Amino acid sequence: MSGESFSSPRSSAYPARERAGEESSVIPGAEPFSRDGGPVGVLLCHGFTGTPQSLRPWAEYLAGAGLTVSVPRLPGHGTTWREMNRTRAEDWFAEADRSFGVLRGKTDEIFLMGLSLGGCIALRIAELRGPAVRGVVLVNPSIAADTRLFWLAPVLKLFVPSLKGIASDIKKEGAQELGYDRVPVQAAATLPRLWRATRAGLDRLSQPVLAYRSTTDHVVGPLSMRLLTAAVPAGQLTVRDCRNSYHVATLDNDAQAVFSGSLEFVRAHSAVARA
Repeated sequence: MSGESFSSPRSSAYPARERAGEESSVIPGAEPFSRDGGPVGVLLCHGFTGTPQSLRPWAEYLAGAGLTVSVPRLPGHGTTWREMNRTRAEDWFAEADRSFGVLRGKTDEIFLMGLSLGGCIALRIAELRGPAVRGVVLVNPSIAADTRLFWLAPVLKLFVPSLKGIASDIKKEGAQELGYDRVPVQAAATLPRLWRATRAGLDRLSQPVLAYRSTTDHVVGPLSMRLLTAAVPAGQLTVRDCRNSYHVATLDNDAQAVFSGSLEFVRAHSAVARA
């Protein structure tokens, strides 16, 4: 299959460079996180230009409830924006899918969760892996170019290497997301391929989906959620508003509601928990 299908980790060339030691040093706090627990696994995927730090409290909450959790660091993230400009959407998907395979090898069932771009990746894995995924939890998922930056990225990449960053869109005072202060435009220009593949596969999404939507979001516009709700039946999709948070709701005022709601979702849809 072509790389644009996002169906095989072999479409990624970046991890080979990473293994060869060519990647920049990882920013302290941006490291991947995992913790072994019970037979129910959760793969959490962070957002574009973000790091596992944005999901660490969520992952620790789920791990504290006895789940086995994994939060991979997507290639090019958590180092420098220049490094990220040498990566593409296929690389990010490939690393998440590789982590899914590792988690599958040590658990009986898996739930996928993601923030922003990570929500898109979670949906795409669920579309491709079918019954191997029990359910999906999304926080402000991005599945379309619904802001000017991403509309223009394929053209802007020819003229500028980076633009003003989008990290740390958080309402809560004192909270901070560890992410780049610049958006690598060449990397951003590869996002439409992943968005298109994900939207094209929504009709074969079979799992229950819980989506959290911030009523004020300065990063992802309303189009992504409109497309998701139009494609996924109401009986399959539950949408909950985060009324006191901005884009990075996992570090914002509604974080605890997201954490507890996702755990309730896992317990409601887990075959292992009901056995």
